[in-house]
Amino acid sequence: MIIKGRAHKLGNDINTDGIIAARYLVSTDAEELGKHCLEGLRPNFAAQLEPGDIIVAGKNFGCGSSREHAPLALKGCGIAAVIAQSFAAIFFRNAINIGLPFLELQEVDKINEGDLLEIDLTSGIIKNLSKSQTYKTQPFPEFLQEIISQDGLINWIKSRKREG
Repeated sequence: MIIKGRAHKLGNDINTDGIIAARYLVSTDAEELGKHCLEGLRPNFAAQLEPGDIIVAGKNFGCGSSREHAPLALKGCGIAAVIAQSFAAIFFRNAINIGLPFLELQEVDKINEGDLLEIDLTSGIIKNLSKSQTYKTQPFPEFLQEIISQDGLINWIKSRKREG
């Protein structure tokens, strides 16, 4: 599975309230949440995105409360993947549940805002096409790739029931 998009750089400790403010938690509609994604940290963030863009962040991305709305907002505004030095544990499950891939990469400082990236989830290779650089991370396990390709855990379960 290949993902290609522009990098949007964020810092360390991006918490779930920074990803989507509590006042928007009255909705579970991904597109509606996406309109307000990261607006407290970067006003007009969602308006600057193109479908397939990628967030690149520092340590402890997705910390804070167990807010399923956070990865839903990221996906709703068009983010195709998140690359960070590390993630809060709760963010892993919530991201997988809605089909948002994430990768840990220590060399995020080598990636600049606007760099064009290509991620191969199968091999764990991230190419920075703007700088002709390649970074290696853990490949996404096959069963997680299946969940991502089905747009989340619920759809994956439904497809397995249809097959079985």
